[in-house]
Amino acid sequence: MPEATNVLDFVAPVGRENLAGRVYEELRTALFEGRMRPGQRLKIRDLAAAMQVSETPVREAVVQLARERALRLEAARSITVAGLSLQQYLELRTIRLELEGLAAEAAALRITPGDLGTLERAHAALAAAEAAEEATAANRANWAFHHTLYAAAAMPELLSLIESIWLRNGPMHAFLYPEARPTYPGRHRHLDIIEGLRARDPEATRAALRADLMEGGANLVALLGRQERDAAWTAPP
Repeated sequence: MPEATNVLDFVAPVGRENLAGRVYEELRTALFEGRMRPGQRLKIRDLAAAMQVSETPVREAVVQLARERALRLEAARSITVAGLSLQQYLELRTIRLELEGLAAEAAALRITPGDLGTLERAHAALAAAEAAEEATAANRANWAFHHTLYAAAAMPELLSLIESIWLRNGPMHAFLYPEARPTYPGRHRHLDIIEGLRARDPEATRAALRADLMEGGANLVALLGRQERDAAWTAPP
């Protein structure tokens, strides 16, 4: 499994106020957006240099993310981005279908014109990034779309649960381009989601969201299956 060659690529400098919180949010967003790959090794020193802060707030953020199972702390202070087995991915997808479907339903009743505009811009950015084969931009736009949708439900406890799953699921999106690009039998399901929201139709919005998760993730499921079969084939007896 390839690793990023330069950890400086996926984080940005943060301001000096509330350092631990800002470092945590920067790393958290990088995980949501699939800017880090499963199995990627991280060093606190390098992360601190990239974000132009001391090592202490980075260490605090890394420990918190390890508690949330997004990062792994191993022997000799090794830090890696947590991945998911196919079984774990499918189990979390089952949970996501319920939680994110519930958020989609609620959003259909509470969506604002401003939220709809944000969703349309995010999807347009996703389509442009996919056409330009810009993986980082595509994953960023996809997270912006989904997060806007779930936040529009105005159910903060539900949003927190969804985000906790996306922390673990986000790095898997690093495999989407070009290995497992989402495909749909018809038009993109994001457009169906927007249509359901405009009609204020909770059932249609939920159905479109569930179809997006199932159809859009089908190639990733297939990729994870191939990877596990290959690993089993090459493992020593």
